[in-house]
Amino acid sequence: MNALDQTLALAWRSLVQVRRNPWELGDYSIQPILFLVLFLYVFGGAVAGSTEAYLPFVLPGVIAMNMLFVTVYVGHGLNTDLTRGVFDRFRALPIPRWAPLAGRILADLLKQALCIALLLIVGVLLGFRVETSVWEVLAMVALVLVFASAASWIMVLVGVLSRDPEHVQLFGFTALFPVTFVSTAFVPLDTMPTVLQPFVQANPVSLLADASRALLSGGDALEPALWTLVWAAAIAVIFAPLSVWALNRRLARG
Repeated sequence: MNALDQTLALAWRSLVQVRRNPWELGDYSIQPILFLVLFLYVFGGAVAGSTEAYLPFVLPGVIAMNMLFVTVYVGHGLNTDLTRGVFDRFRALPIPRWAPLAGRILADLLKQALCIALLLIVGVLLGFRVETSVWEVLAMVALVLVFASAASWIMVLVGVLSRDPEHVQLFGFTALFPVTFVSTAFVPLDTMPTVLQPFVQANPVSLLADASRALLSGGDALEPALWTLVWAAAIAVIFAPLSVWALNRRLARG
């Protein structure tokens, strides 16, 4: 319980920092809205024939894409704390080594939830209509947040290993762009080259986007949702221990 209280306190610290840098909220609000509007009105006619037909397809894709991109800021913030000596102060406190990592991820999940709600509201204003129940919408939000919590550990590891915050962003966005765009987030699977389709089908971004579409607009969500959870569990099992190990090693080197 003490570790949980410490994690919540450190999560609150990350949230309070937004007051000193309110522009950070732009990455969780303005940026995803711009992506949604641009994809909808630039590609809607070419992909689906009209923006009205494309909106139910692209909205879950933008939610999945933005979820991954926002995780980069977890690693960025963590690296900033490391390079500025904040973690040297944490070492003097009687808290678990993983508490600052978990606290930053928890704060990020709260921001992610705000972003999802904002995208859904903007989607409704643009003409999107939910075809399922409230419970399925909540299940979609929970699924995205579960995967975000797992994917954040990848960026935590990147943040620990990188020399400075700029390298975190450079590596993070460079790695995430192909994973995000070679998926069914923005275009249907059958429009892609045959050689790419097996990779696209196994891509966790595709699975998350497909599950989110089904939970919002109807359809079979069980299989893609289960595979998304399998991916989330695998990522967390691999990268969470690696992140803690890398942090301990970096702090030991001073």
